Amino acid sequence: MLRKRLKDELKKSMLAKEQRATATLRLILAALQDRDIAGRSKGQADGIGEDEILSMLQTMIKQRRESIEMYTQGGREELAKQESEEIAVIESFLPAQMDDAAIEAATSKAIESVGASGVKEMGKVMAALREQYAGQMDFAKAGAVAKRLLSS
Repeated sequence: MLRKRLKDELKKSMLAKEQRATATLRLILAALQDRDIAGRSKGQADGIGEDEILSMLQTMIKQRRESIEMYTQGGREELAKQESEEIAVIESFLPAQMDDAAIEAATSKAIESVGASGVKEMGKVMAALREQYAGQMDFAKAGAVAKRLLSS
């Protein structure tokens, strides 16, 4: 479904001559194709699943946020603006992101469900969160919340 939506949006952006959207969607589809090819060696003949696509999109957003920070520090505002425009395009394919309160609630629920009692079991908690909330949660924030809850 997400795969088809990406391809449809690429066609729309090309017809509307939206250069930034077209370029960004091509980048997304190229990354998706790379992941599909890598997945074939793991037995995923149909390509990667929706949750992996969402994870890939979140990774792309994270990379662009890091680039924005570097460009801003280097005084390259036009490049930072370009990256932020790409983020807007990518985010349009992600489900609504959880706010801080929802992240905290989901993290404490995950800690209970896996029975984690210390920071050493943080990997189990994060794996449970990734499985259940792929594409909906900022896992950097969730990691900080999990660490705080497990260390107290």
